[in-house]
Amino acid sequence: MYKSFIVGWIFVLFSGAALASPFADSAEDPIRINDFGWSDHNYLEKQIASIDEIARKQLGTQVRKNLDDLALLQRIVDNNLISRNDTLALQAMGAVLGNVMSVDIPALQWKIYEDAVGRSRALCVQDTRECLFPMTMLSRRMEKGLKPDVEKVYEDAIELVSAFLPHYPYGGGVMRKLHK
Repeated sequence: MYKSFIVGWIFVLFSGAALASPFADSAEDPIRINDFGWSDHNYLEKQIASIDEIARKQLGTQVRKNLDDLALLQRIVDNNLISRNDTLALQAMGAVLGNVMSVDIPALQWKIYEDAVGRSRALCVQDTRECLFPMTMLSRRMEKGLKPDVEKVYEDAIELVSAFLPHYPYGGGVMRKLHK
């Protein structure tokens, strides 16, 4: 009996050593999440500036980095101001969408998400591996000829990660800084 107890305990120790933390960045881990670098911040700002230019020239308004930007993006979609073949500009709309999310919910932070598919800019819930990919939330739909409901896309995305976000007490929902 004593021998089987020791063998069992050794098995638990060694099998436990094979388990990796969900945040581990080991050689076997196919996903890496890193902070934005200077070039990533610069790229994001240029993307947002390109949408701001379209908004100013075509709609007489500007990107405000608040919930008003959802209506602005919807106007761009509804008025077909960006061709469905212009992937870079469509993804720039996603940069604006993501910026609103990060201002509205500070627990969402821009990160670089790398996996077997490649490198992406993502909004990740702080201290987790739960990420959203706003750069393509609108572009993938619009490239297929759809006219997405921007506010619905926004709310659905937040709902996807809501279990990992800070909530107000007593069932008050996800903590947000921006209010409708």
